[in-house]
Amino acid sequence: MKQKLLVKNLNVEIEGEKILRGVNLEIPEGETHILFGPNGCGKSTLLKTIMGYPKYRITKGTISFKSKKINKLGLNERAQLGIGVMYQRPPEVKGVPLKKILEIISDNNELKEKDISDLNLEEYLDRDLNLGFSGGETKKAEMLQLLHQNPDLILLDEPESGVDIENLHVLGNKAKKLLQKALDTKIMDRKKMGLIITHTGYILDFIEADKAYVMIDGTINCSGNPHEIFEAIQKNGFEGCKACLENK
Repeated sequence: MKQKLLVKNLNVEIEGEKILRGVNLEIPEGETHILFGPNGCGKSTLLKTIMGYPKYRITKGTISFKSKKINKLGLNERAQLGIGVMYQRPPEVKGVPLKKILEIISDNNELKEKDISDLNLEEYLDRDLNLGFSGGETKKAEMLQLLHQNPDLILLDEPESGVDIENLHVLGNKAKKLLQKALDTKIMDRKKMGLIITHTGYILDFIEADKAYVMIDGTINCSGNPHEIFEAIQKNGFEGCKACLENK
């Protein structure tokens, strides 16, 4: 039986403030979806709720993954189930070297030397995680952790943010590999699921996404072809999306 992520009528609040209002989406096995939306609309809240951060309280609705309702699972249990996330602004972790983190989360208890080399992170292995890292270095360290974890559901929160063009190519190609979107993986063999938040849309230059959504004020209001939706956003902005909704 094929696996999927299923979010149904999800309502979420943070410290009493309602953020998500009836969110619905479904990501089948082998597909990668894109989530667009203006700042503050709830995109990152959705990813962190799926990941299981306790600060994000589900007041209504369900999240199911691999046919299992995960509303009450802890963050570590969801990671063990096969969910991984790249944060937009990950924290600095003093006293824990990047190499130690990689050894802990690796799917086969070994360092992936080629990925370390491709991401040019050899000199960062013995440094405390993200401490003093630039924006690009932090994003590469996040990607390296995902490559070691090798999760079934990959959540990427603005992978292009703070990354220069050269590093964007490296990150984009690694994300493509992780999501099994490279040409060396047959379509019928693709098992990974992905949900990517993007503002710039640059990630679409590397990953052929299957579907896109637009979130406005905590609700997903439309979905469709990723390139068509992105072109409409570029032309009319998110104000155009709001006007479209008002005219429905």
